[in-house]
Amino acid sequence: MALWTLRGLGHGSATTDWPQKADGDHGQHGTLGMPQITAERCSDDCQRCEQVCPTQAIRLDTRGHLAALDYGRCIACQLCVEVCPSSTLQPSEAWAFGVRERADLQWTLEPQALASEKLAMHIEKSFRGSLHIRHVDAGSCNGCESELQALNNPFYNLHRLGIFFTASPRAADLLLVTGTVTAAMHEPLLATWQAMAEPRRVLACGTCAVSGGVCGGTYASGKGLDGILPVDIWLPGCPPNPAAIIEALLLLLERKPQRVQGGRPHEP
Repeated sequence: MALWTLRGLGHGSATTDWPQKADGDHGQHGTLGMPQITAERCSDDCQRCEQVCPTQAIRLDTRGHLAALDYGRCIACQLCVEVCPSSTLQPSEAWAFGVRERADLQWTLEPQALASEKLAMHIEKSFRGSLHIRHVDAGSCNGCESELQALNNPFYNLHRLGIFFTASPRAADLLLVTGTVTAAMHEPLLATWQAMAEPRRVLACGTCAVSGGVCGGTYASGKGLDGILPVDIWLPGCPPNPAAIIEALLLLLERKPQRVQGGRPHEP
């Protein structure tokens, strides 16, 4: 018997009971997530957060107060938190930012009125039993790929949730895209999408796929999937951690509620 088998029998199962148990260990305790916006007003004419933001995710009003923050552009670098003198921006552990609508990633000082009940998109019965994913790296730094690889380790063990990666787009239900969608990857990405059978879904994984991130908008790098493919789930993060990816996948399958509305995270 192999040594790793004996060791496994001795230690028992290493797989977490999350998300089946809401209070299970998701492995992200103490992780710095997206900046939290408090009720305090900004200092007049401060402008520090806007100046240090590498992705232009922050917009100020004419008085220099925080007016909008696009979490779809945020890479959670914490630079805005570090320079904020009034603690308007504070660190948080909010990492589950998967949403169905891109607009739900945009925080504004005066939030738009939200419906009391936001109906989830109907998922066909064929997705209920299992979900097969075709991943396309459309020009990433491989940070998102490192987190995707962790999904199949013994702790997260994605297969236990009935979710699998496949090499063939013809066998895939979901196209998971990482990267800015560079000029060189634009056509291969569309070819992969066209090879998938209906019904098919798209998940923009990582800030680069959502908005272009730090490197988007150059002559060779695109600005993410917006306007290229019909995205069903937007998941920012640089990179999103494995638990956030699992939450986004379960959101797609209507097995988890959406935690963010109008740029404001909340506990479901």
